[in-house]
Amino acid sequence: MMVLVGIKDPHLEVQRLVVPVFDVNGSVIREIDLPSLFYYPVRKDLIRRAFLSAFTAMLQPKGRDPLAGKRTTARYWGVGYGLARVPRLPDGTARFVVSARKGHIAFPPRPDRRIHEEVNRKERVTAIVSALAATSRVSLVRERGHVFACEKLPVVIDSSVESAISRAKEAREYLEKIGVWSDIERSYERARVRAGKGKMRGRRYTEPRSVLFILSSYTSLLAKAVRNFPGVDVATPSNLSVLHLAPGGVPGRLTVVSTTALEEIAEKYEVKFIE
Repeated sequence: MMVLVGIKDPHLEVQRLVVPVFDVNGSVIREIDLPSLFYYPVRKDLIRRAFLSAFTAMLQPKGRDPLAGKRTTARYWGVGYGLARVPRLPDGTARFVVSARKGHIAFPPRPDRRIHEEVNRKERVTAIVSALAATSRVSLVRERGHVFACEKLPVVIDSSVESAISRAKEAREYLEKIGVWSDIERSYERARVRAGKGKMRGRRYTEPRSVLFILSSYTSLLAKAVRNFPGVDVATPSNLSVLHLAPGGVPGRLTVVSTTALEEIAEKYEVKFIE
């Protein structure tokens, strides 16, 4: 358990955050109070730092051969030839310099460059809690571009739904009932071919992030039914990170969470407020 101490978000207009719980049929069966962590202030600066730390941790350092472009017998001829004063081969071909063909790169990538942005453990945990709190702010979720028909966020579903829905067709019908399928359609419509050489390197297409499902297990039937929808990510309370909650470092992702996963999150991140 990770305990955080802080002050409630002064921008909240309500004293209690109450959300409905949807059953297998998409009907509201009860209402629950969100855990205390959803009252935490949204720290966009910490979320951005934690995202960059997690993102750069996945990058593999790379660099050029220190002698690339420098293995040549070209020498500077001196003045009096009516030519640019650059190293040349005996036949007059320029070599070595940056502007010459087969010359070295001006500022090549270095394998010893520090590309991983480190962040303190407490800051990382605070960023995760803050990003979780942002999923309940309707204004922030709309600012990210998500399209939905829900009045209160995050969308909470009963735990029985995880084992009741096993096919993508059933999952689509269910998401239409709870009002989040339109965001998956938005991701599908905005998918495009990547600009640049990345299209030749196994990442040809890009698609916007849509709904995040926080479920109790990756192997649940619902997780398998929704994992191939455009822009959808599936996470568990034990593997939840800022990469899931705030893609691009921008908080406010549209989130669907099961009651079991919500209880596990509340148990993992306990927040105490100072009166």
